[in-house]
Amino acid sequence: MTVKMDTTEACDLRFGQVGIACVRVKRPDAAALCEELERRVRAAPQLFSRAAVVLDLSHLLNLPDDGTVDALLEAVRSAGMLPVGLAYGTSATEALAQRMGLPLIAKFRAAYEPADGGSIAPPAPSATPAPAPAPVREPVLSAPAPGSTLGAQHHEGAVRSGQQVYARDRDLVVTAAIANGAEVIADGSIHIYGSLKGRAMAGAQGDAKARIYVSDFRAELVAIAGHYRVFEQIPKDLEGQSVQCWLDGEKLLIARL
Repeated sequence: MTVKMDTTEACDLRFGQVGIACVRVKRPDAAALCEELERRVRAAPQLFSRAAVVLDLSHLLNLPDDGTVDALLEAVRSAGMLPVGLAYGTSATEALAQRMGLPLIAKFRAAYEPADGGSIAPPAPSATPAPAPAPVREPVLSAPAPGSTLGAQHHEGAVRSGQQVYARDRDLVVTAAIANGAEVIADGSIHIYGSLKGRAMAGAQGDAKARIYVSDFRAELVAIAGHYRVFEQIPKDLEGQSVQCWLDGEKLLIARL
């Protein structure tokens, strides 16, 4: 008897940009973590309910033991989110991830292990004084901060619900509307010459100088370098207006143009 073998490939394996949030743990208190995440899920269920998240432990003084980390992961699940991995940190974090059966997500690196195996220290603050805060209503306009020397990526036409557009290492220019449930992401700044009803995330790789410019502001969420604001209702003075978004320290500011 001749058996015919199916030689077609069983699957494709590809890497792509995906929308994963990062939960930065500031203290290893599972109950407090669950309470805080539940509050955020209630505030914006369309964004955070069953959202894939990465657990970042790098801001804790000491790496928690396995039992504590397991409790933190369960707190994330109980709040209605889905932990998919740990943020890359040190070899100890890697060993912890292996024991927990979770991957390390390098995109969310918050600390780096020296080549000599020495201790980890957070990045030293810049010696350059921080610029004076910009007035919220009358911001100082400046040229957008590009992610690299690459020219801006242009997206012609609307971005539909469920669709995601990502500009790696550059600015993103969108010439039409971005629907509810759609995402536009850029490592640099984002310019939207249409209505923003979905989500816009600039400075995706940590560029705090990136900005977001929108002709018709009706967003679900805007974020720069991981700092975000969620809108259940747009403030009346911003709804439908031309705005820009920028970071002042760790505060995300929005003002009319």
